[in-house]
Amino acid sequence: MAGSINKVTLIGRLGNDPDVRSTQDGRSIVNLSVATSETWKDKNSGEKREKTEWHRVVIFNEGLGKIAQQYLNKGSKVYLEGQLQTRKWEDKSGQEKYTTEVVIQNYSGNLTLLDSRNDNSSQNSQISDNKNDFNDTSSKIEENNEFDDEIPF
Repeated sequence: MAGSINKVTLIGRLGNDPDVRSTQDGRSIVNLSVATSETWKDKNSGEKREKTEWHRVVIFNEGLGKIAQQYLNKGSKVYLEGQLQTRKWEDKSGQEKYTTEVVIQNYSGNLTLLDSRNDNSSQNSQISDNKNDFNDTSSKIEENNEFDDEIPF
């Protein structure tokens, strides 16, 4: 079907530390388990309710994978963009199984660390496959609160 979109956007917390595995040719693949939650007030009882969904995330992008290994751990809050993919595999007994995952490929995707790097910092760090580097844009904006009133022309 022409004109379709396969894009997943999640904001959630990691349920475990990143799981790093290597392919036979030495490339690393990072697996994340991300929880997203929604809360509401039950109309009948007035109680606060919560529902949590767990998402498997696989990072094939080497730059983003290195950042995930270095800066993410259990409980880290992340924003990520990827594509939904379902793969078929066999369990130990030979039975076919299917797993649906959010995949961040080498050529697409986004990973933004929403937690601070240390407890004293309030900056967000965004990593995108377009740059594969560590950006600190929000802290630069916060530090630069003074504006030059002179017009340069």
